[in-house]
Amino acid sequence: MTNIMARSLSSALFKGFAALPSARLSTTLGSVSFYLHGMQFSTTVPNDPDTHEDFRPANKFESSGLSLKDIVEQDIKDNPVMIYMKGVPELPRCGFSSLAVRVLKEYHVPLSARNILEDPELKEAVKAFSHWPTFPQIFIKGEFIGGSDIILNMHQAGELKEKLKDIAANQKKPE
Repeated sequence: MTNIMARSLSSALFKGFAALPSARLSTTLGSVSFYLHGMQFSTTVPNDPDTHEDFRPANKFESSGLSLKDIVEQDIKDNPVMIYMKGVPELPRCGFSSLAVRVLKEYHVPLSARNILEDPELKEAVKAFSHWPTFPQIFIKGEFIGGSDIILNMHQAGELKEKLKDIAANQKKPE
């Protein structure tokens, strides 16, 4: 009975993602990846002790040849706005991550994200990199800004608009 319920829930979630405008999905054992508005997001099941070894998701960073610190540095360098969060921007898994995403979306800037719930080692690498213990963690133009409370305060004070103006300007389509 539980297996049937799990498959029904999985199917409903899959169909829910597929119904999102401009969404494209792909699935593999233990994970779902989807593309929405040109950004890739993925969800995987963390290493669950009740899951057989053959069905646990593989660590996608191990095969890249890069250290987790290198990956964090590359993310921050390559993405004008990078957020390490619980969940993904379209499906935040905590209120603080949801708040940060809502504030950042007000500025219509490209938002890149990594779900720290997928990989506890990545989560620890981000903490070590920023010297900040909580999530979400937001980086703008290579600079660590802070979490949702700091982003919200900057937004309310008008500082975030100034910080993001050139990124937002680059997003406007030429007429």
